[in-house]
Amino acid sequence: MQKEKGIVSIKVKLLGVIVPVVIVSILVLVLIAYRTSAGLIESYSENLLESSVENQASQIESWLEQNIGAFQIVKTTIENTKPDDKELQTMLDSYYNYNSNYPEGLYIADETGKLWKASDSAMSESDPVNSVWYQEGLTRVNMAIGSSYVNSEGVSVISASGILNDGSGKMKVISADMTLDRISVIVNAFIKMKNAEAILVDKDTATILASRDSAKISTTLGSSAFEQSVAAKIADRDYSFSTLDGNMTVFKEVSGTNWILVSYIPTSIVLADLANLRNLMILISVISILILCVVIERTTHVVIAPVRKLTNVIKALTDGDFTVSVKSSGNDEIALMSRSVERFIASMKQMIASMGDISGKLGTQADASDSVSREMQSAANVQSQSMSELNMTVDQLSVSVNEIADNATKLAGVVADTKDDSVNVGNKMRETVEVSQKGREDMEHVGEALENIRTSIQNLEAAVNKVGTASGEIVEIVQLIGNIAEETNLLSLNASIEAARAGEAGRGFAVVASEIGTLASNSTASVEHISKLIHEVNELVADAVRQAGDSADNINESSGLIHTAIDTFDKIYDNIQQTSALIDQMVDKINQVDEVATNVAAISEEQAASSDEILATSESMLTQAKGIAENSENVAKESRNLTESSIQLADQVKLFRI
Repeated sequence: MQKEKGIVSIKVKLLGVIVPVVIVSILVLVLIAYRTSAGLIESYSENLLESSVENQASQIESWLEQNIGAFQIVKTTIENTKPDDKELQTMLDSYYNYNSNYPEGLYIADETGKLWKASDSAMSESDPVNSVWYQEGLTRVNMAIGSSYVNSEGVSVISASGILNDGSGKMKVISADMTLDRISVIVNAFIKMKNAEAILVDKDTATILASRDSAKISTTLGSSAFEQSVAAKIADRDYSFSTLDGNMTVFKEVSGTNWILVSYIPTSIVLADLANLRNLMILISVISILILCVVIERTTHVVIAPVRKLTNVIKALTDGDFTVSVKSSGNDEIALMSRSVERFIASMKQMIASMGDISGKLGTQADASDSVSREMQSAANVQSQSMSELNMTVDQLSVSVNEIADNATKLAGVVADTKDDSVNVGNKMRETVEVSQKGREDMEHVGEALENIRTSIQNLEAAVNKVGTASGEIVEIVQLIGNIAEETNLLSLNASIEAARAGEAGRGFAVVASEIGTLASNSTASVEHISKLIHEVNELVADAVRQAGDSADNINESSGLIHTAIDTFDKIYDNIQQTSALIDQMVDKINQVDEVATNVAAISEEQAASSDEILATSESMLTQAKGIAENSENVAKESRNLTESSIQLADQVKLFRI
């Protein structure tokens, strides 16, 4: 059995549909899960980062309050006790290295530049009055944090300073320094979120006060794209959550200061675990897809196997092999189809066997019918020959009589028709005489009308020529107007120039000159428009003259034809009158012939009726004999066809294997 080419199995089709759908579905689910997870993680990280910066800011504020509170206690103590210089020195010495946040302790300066500090303190100040901490302290009654600066030792610090009223009568400022390095330690120590970083920025100067990278402390924002974005947000006073240069960033103001705490974490770090999860999901998806493909392939193989067997059986049936069988089990559609095919095979086997028996019987019957039909055909041929001879004799007699009767009848009919036609012709000839006379008169009227039209066209042509001449004159006039308009425009221009020279006195004249110039411009435009119209009129006039000339020529030709037609009508009138006289003579002779033809026709019809009866009888018998012969031959022919069909049927039955 030859395998057909170009056939795609159902299994391949199912796999081609199901597998892509499964793959796409899994990929879509993975993508949705990744996107959802990323959104949740980013939202969680944002909340955690905001919580962390809130905690940082709160801790920094608490730290500042503690330190400023300690400074304020010292300041209040000094103001209340009003110690002398020795007592003040002892008090300052007691605060040296007292707290790691301000290891140098406190120091005081008055308006004269005198500085009080701890004995062991290494700080030096050449001009305390102009220092940052002193100037800022003059603006505060209570201790408060100021701006960052670099002290005399080259250390970046922030001073808490305020006015000291010790009753001495001098303007004094008390201050304590906190290094930016220490503040950075404090800021970064309070970071709650893993891998997050924070910087403390002065929002007024954009100076970095605290950072994990010590090299950036005391520098201005802007060394990187991220810092530039942070600086822009701070400058705009926009402290909302943002993703800046790939970093999730939150802002928080530190109350009581001009500080902004900026906490940030790279998005890549936040999503690092998600990336691992994504890779794991992709791996699981690939494994799942492979497993599903194998499962689908095996499932389709089990489902399609009965279909493939059934297909092979049907192919064998198309080749005439009914020896195959179908084994079916189950109660699904394929099993139902298999049982139906099995019943079909059994029915076809029974039918093919019956067809073989029937073909044999048909062959026997066809042979018997052929013998009988041959005998009937022989007898019918003998009878047909005898009746043909009798019919020929009667037919000759009938033909002769019928010819005479027909000729006589035709003659009588022709004579009668000729008589009627002659009368009609006579009437029509008289009508034709009248019509031709009327046509001649109408043609004469037409000739007169054409002559009038030709005269009118000549008059029209003359009038159109006059219009053309007038148009030429109008063109010359228009050209003259155009020249005048150009000269007027030139004069208007000169008048405008002179009016401008005259100044205020010539303003009214300038307006008049402008109006004249406008009128001249309008005149020029009108002249151009009129010239265009006249040109179009001249073209139309020329076309009208040409058409009028053509019409005159056509009318002359028509007039000549009409005169020729009138002469022809005269000749036709004379011929019709002569023909009418001849027709009257012919009608008299036809009447004589009509009487003779009527008598001959009556006699011939009687003889023809008798011969027709004899001929009808003989023809009926001959027809019956021929019918018997033809039927016998048809029966014989059908018998032979039936024999051939039975043989072919037997051959076809032999092709099947049962």
